[in-house]
Formats: sequence, structure tokens, C-alpha cells
Amino acid sequence: MKTILWVATGGACGAVLRYCVQALTSGAEFPWGTLFVNTAGCLAIGLVIGSFAGAAWFETVGRPLFVAGVLGAFTTFSAFSVDAVLLWEQGRLVSAISYVVSSVGCCLVAAAVGYRVAGGLT
Repeated sequence: MKTILWVATGGACGAVLRYCVQALTSGAEFPWGTLFVNTAGCLAIGLVIGSFAGAAWFETVGRPLFVAGVLGAFTTFSAFSVDAVLLWEQGRLVSAISYVVSSVGCCLVAAAVGYRVAGGLT
């Protein structure tokens, strides 16, 4: 139950941070806020996991609070990116490339289908 509370606490913080970044960049011609949170989230997850993975406190508190919670709510792109990097680092190059291509392709198609089903695309 404590783990769920760590995730929820971190998630609330990450969601508020994402909202603030989006609010600061609203009205821009380019989705700068989304680009920023995805890039910052990827940098942060790499730094956090690279620095603390395997440490007892990190596995019990840090990973749920910061990785699943804060960064999970700030951007799920960070989780996708670190998964791809870990596959690559494990020497599973075909899996890493397949994961990236299929994730981007499937997600774009799913977003377009959802949008069309909702009546947004003509």
C-alpha cells in the first residue's frame, strides 16, 4: 500500500508540473511544451535510473515516487525511451528497433483511430 501512495504522490506532482509547462507554452504555433516535457522527462529518467538503480531505497521508494510517479505523470515518453535504451544496452538491437518503430507506429495509428471515431477527422 505504501508503494501505491508513493506513486500517487509523485504522479500528482508530475501532473501539476506538466500542466504548468503546458500553460507557459499555450498559444504557441509549435507544441513546445510537449517537446520540452518529453525531452526533460527522458533526460531525468536516464539520470535517475543511471544513478540509483539497484540501491535499496531507490527500489522501494525512489522508483515508485520518481520514475512511476513524477516522471510517469510528467511524460510516459520517458518510460518508452528508457525501455528502448535498456534493450539497446542489453545488445538486443533488433528488439530495440522493433520496439521503437512499433510503438511510434501503433500509437500514431491508435491516436488517429480514436480521433476519427470521436468524429474529429473528416
